[in-house]
Order: sequence, then structure tokens, then C-alpha cells
Amino acid sequence: MFGFRKSVFAAASLALAVGCATAPKIQRTDVGETIDLSGDWNDTDSRLVAEEMIKDSLSRPWLSEFSAGKGAKPRVIVGAVSNKSQEHINTETFVKDLERELTNSGQVKFVAAKVERDEIREERMDQARNASMKTAKSMGQEYGADYMLKGQINTIFDAAGKQEVKYYQVELELIDMTTNEKSWIGQKKIKKQVTYRKRKF
Repeated sequence: MFGFRKSVFAAASLALAVGCATAPKIQRTDVGETIDLSGDWNDTDSRLVAEEMIKDSLSRPWLSEFSAGKGAKPRVIVGAVSNKSQEHINTETFVKDLERELTNSGQVKFVAAKVERDEIREERMDQARNASMKTAKSMGQEYGADYMLKGQINTIFDAAGKQEVKYYQVELELIDMTTNEKSWIGQKKIKKQVTYRKRKF
């Protein structure tokens, strides 16, 4: 019996020691701080690329030409951004970064995406059935987008020994919804060199 208790105690002590040895160290950081652990696409890449590309697009002739011809700000919608890379990239986060930059620029009017429009339409249908006539929002009053912004993210990886180069190329196009003309084409490249060190065990 004593031997059994001793074995149980030893096993518990070992489990506790392993647990303590592998416990993660947590440190809160500023969300704007650049932390690049693996060299993969991350939140900093998404934010900086969105800021730079939207800034470039809004500085091009299409915006002033539209405003001069129509006497109003263009309405823009963000379509699909495809992940053509070799790694998992959350393109929804990148799309939201693009939407934020467009909306906050004050130079265009932003139209809700398809999924958001479907949800709003369901709400309007519910209002038509249940809300008072004075407060219910009528169907068929939506604004159509003048332009759609869409694109893709591509990667090229090159590795030798302990070093790897990760190359990202983001392509965005602004398409006229009436004529299908490409009013702006933007490109942003990111290159990262990653050196892997031998782990100490």
C-alpha cells in the first residue's frame, strides 16, 4: 500500500513539474506594435497594406473625374479578396481593414457587402410585418455601388538550409460597375527573410 501511494505521489509530482515547465508566459502588448514571430502574413501586414493601397487608390484620377462628372462622391463596395497563397490567410480581416480605410477616408461612400445587405433586407421584411408604418423602412430604396474593389494575395516562398524568404504580392482592382472598366489597379509587395535558429532542449 505504501508503495502504491509512493508511486501515485511520484506521478503527481512529475505531472506538476511538467505542467510548470511548459506553462506559457503571457505579456500584453499594444495592438499597434509590430510582432512578427513566424514571418507569415499577420495583422500588421493586413493593416499597413490596406492603409497604403487605399491611400494610393484615392489619389488617382478616377476619384476626381467621377466627382466632377457626377457632382457627388462615388459609392464603393469591397468584393472578394482571394487567397492564392501557400499559407492560411484570414482574408476577411484584410477586407475589413480595406472597408475601414475607405469609409474613414471621407472621400467615398461605402456600400454594405452582400452578406450584410441580406441581413438588413431580412430586418426590413420583419419591419414591414411588425413595425408601425411611420417607422418601418421601405424596400427598394438601397443605393447601388458605382465601383467594386476586389483582388487577391499571392506568395512565393524560397528556402535553403536555415533561411527562408517569404514574398507576398497583393493585387487590388477597382472596377466600374456600369462599364466593367478597371479604373485603378494597385499592387503591394512584401518580402521577409526568416532565419531559423537551432532550438535548445
